[in-house]
Amino acid sequence: MGSLGQEKCVACRADAPKVSEQELAELLPHLPHWRVVDREGVPRLERTVRFRNFASALDFALRVGRAAEEEGHHPLLTVEWGKCTVVWWTHKIRGLHRNDFIMAAKTDRLYAEAGA
Repeated sequence: MGSLGQEKCVACRADAPKVSEQELAELLPHLPHWRVVDREGVPRLERTVRFRNFASALDFALRVGRAAEEEGHHPLLTVEWGKCTVVWWTHKIRGLHRNDFIMAAKTDRLYAEAGA
């Protein structure tokens, strides 16, 4: 499959296909720290990462935000003291697209680089 974190997001249209159950089963093992959650009837990828303080969590959120801008695909970020929750889903299709998994992998790489 190659490394998800090396892939680029593609422009997503409202008629873009959501990941299938089979694709979900193939992609999730590459993201062991992520879970699929249902919010308002929409499946989303979610992960909370921990830091030693608020400033480190905020710095991480800014790095994720910059990566999101580069790819044109944006998450929900919640920053609290010592942690940041990142949630990926594709608004246009009200579900999960391969882009979400690509960005989750990029998020994992940024967290590893943060050395938290």
